[in-house]
Amino acid sequence: VTEVNVSLLRVPNGLKTDMMEVSKPRRLFLWCMAAIYMVAFVSLYVQIPGLYGNEGLLPARLELRYGIRTSPTLLWLGPHLGLDIQASMELLCLLGALLSLAAVLMEALRDSLVFLCLWVSYLFMYQVGQVFLYFQWDSLLLETGFLTVLVAPLTLVRGSRGIREHDSMTFWLVRWLLFRLMFASGAVKLMSRCPTWWGLTALTYHYETQCIPTPLAWFAHQLPVWWHKLSVVATFVIEIAAPFLFFSPLRRLRLGAFYLQVLLQTLIILSGNYNFFNLLTLTLCLSLLDNQHVNFWLPGSSERWSWICYLLELMVWSLIIFGTIVFFDLQFDPHKNGVSSRTAFTFDQFNQFLKAITIPCIWMGVLSLTWEMITSIFRCACVSGFLTRFWGMFQWSVFAAAVASMFTISLVPLSHMEYDSHVHLWPVVRQAYDLVDRLQLVNSYGFFGWVTGVGGRPEVVLEGSYDGVTWTEIEFMYKPGNVSAPPAVVTPHQPRLDWQMWFAALGASAPWFTSLVYRVLQGKADVIELIQTDVSQYPFHQQPPTYVRAHRYRYCSHQARWWRRVYDEEFYPMVHLGHTYLENMLSRYGLKDKLPPRHPSNNTVVQLLCWTRSQVKGIPAHTIIWAMLACCATWCFLMGLISNRKHTDRISTCTETVVNLIDEAEKQGDEKSDAKQEKEEEVEKD
Repeated sequence: VTEVNVSLLRVPNGLKTDMMEVSKPRRLFLWCMAAIYMVAFVSLYVQIPGLYGNEGLLPARLELRYGIRTSPTLLWLGPHLGLDIQASMELLCLLGALLSLAAVLMEALRDSLVFLCLWVSYLFMYQVGQVFLYFQWDSLLLETGFLTVLVAPLTLVRGSRGIREHDSMTFWLVRWLLFRLMFASGAVKLMSRCPTWWGLTALTYHYETQCIPTPLAWFAHQLPVWWHKLSVVATFVIEIAAPFLFFSPLRRLRLGAFYLQVLLQTLIILSGNYNFFNLLTLTLCLSLLDNQHVNFWLPGSSERWSWICYLLELMVWSLIIFGTIVFFDLQFDPHKNGVSSRTAFTFDQFNQFLKAITIPCIWMGVLSLTWEMITSIFRCACVSGFLTRFWGMFQWSVFAAAVASMFTISLVPLSHMEYDSHVHLWPVVRQAYDLVDRLQLVNSYGFFGWVTGVGGRPEVVLEGSYDGVTWTEIEFMYKPGNVSAPPAVVTPHQPRLDWQMWFAALGASAPWFTSLVYRVLQGKADVIELIQTDVSQYPFHQQPPTYVRAHRYRYCSHQARWWRRVYDEEFYPMVHLGHTYLENMLSRYGLKDKLPPRHPSNNTVVQLLCWTRSQVKGIPAHTIIWAMLACCATWCFLMGLISNRKHTDRISTCTETVVNLIDEAEKQGDEKSDAKQEKEEEVEKD
């Protein structure tokens, strides 16, 4: 009975050290990374024929022929397997989607080797992705994916999922990436000298001028100006001040910073379609948690904090609030029944702040990483058994070298914000960064540095005609077009053509836009499906248009309906097949080469790829992704119920065992007591 009671008491006693453990946040991080990889691969797979196919907008065969001859890529092996470049990309995407799906469903596959395969697959797609894959969140996924290789356990080889002593050290790199991402995103807004960020009016334009807004963005745009300005102030606080709390030794400050980041990312998800970017940022935020907070409501997980810690935390939050009030001159405005605000510092003052803070940021990272390394090696030294201790120390040495190397080269993109600090970096560090630059191991970040569309969002409207007199607008499935149609909700899918249409409207015509006009005139089905998955909704699905042109409009939110627009200018002149202007542009951009001859293939892999493509044809990509995520969530929920049921059964069995042991002990005690009493009665009788 004593042994069973002691074993039952071990769990609550072990909770006292949960603040030092990161095993549960790490497991949650790996699950989220597998899900994000699945979303990224599925989203890209659906768009491959229209974007990179032989008759797509930017055929990948041209990039392989001229662009990345010296870069190693698995796509070079396609011809040896009887596959063209398009089929090779589809196969690579499908394998990545299936492998990440399996990792979502089975914890045993959330392994370092599996994540290495996923990272390599996405890197090869990135190498030929050209302009449609050169977004900052693609670089962020590659950098986070490489860190996941270090964070994930190597269980397929060793067969053990036990906690490693160096886990907190590798997981720290994720927190460092989160700091670089958020601090750079906040700093670049002020370093860009955008008058809307400095005037705190950015959000009065952002909701209607972002790439693909959601319906909630329309309602957010109707909020009063003072609320928009206060929201900008909150954004600066969350992105510039709060990241320094990521490395606070006080746990509550880290948790407070965690919830601030969650709040910001959730609001962005609700008001804009930014694919998997915000979900990936939320995944990075898991590095701020520990086991105790993951099981916050677990019985027995009580916290004991001294009054000194409470006072320190209160002082930090008070300083942040006081600094916000002072630097943004927050005052209550009784006339507007709101809060007035303005930027109370200059660009030169902020530049001096960056100069003063960049080097301390680096030393803050050095000290925090050093602490993680010391605690990790201490755990290795405390393991019993010489061989176990030796193996643990060897592992620690390998991972410590990897972590230190990743941290060192990450200093180069971090210091890009401030010239003097960047110049004073060791030349060896910059050389090491240059060596791994094309592998996307570390990157520079800075989202939404400049707010566009202050006078209304520019939007390119493509039109087609059979006679050159009567024109019909070609409406895209996701981007704003029809002024009476509500904005779409497509997160976490990224319609890459719709995104590039937004960038094209901000500037001049790009090479891919000429290719788009050319493919529309040809009536290429793969490109048409990028515009409308349901081809019947495409106005020229029966016969391609004879003429195509494009105009630029200015869209603004309208209270009576979703949008109103005014004509701006001609964006692309009226052309037809064989038109001199079109032919010259195609020749200039190298898009006029002859297609390679295509022969019917009996290759089993090719037939399987064709069958898979036929199964998803006509289904919107965001519907496929939501269905897969729903199935994964249902599966994980059922597995959790089964696991909890087994755990409850084990506890019930253990409880019954304890009761039986107690009953037997009481029965044996009663028997001994009866025997003793009988013996005493016999003695008295004698």
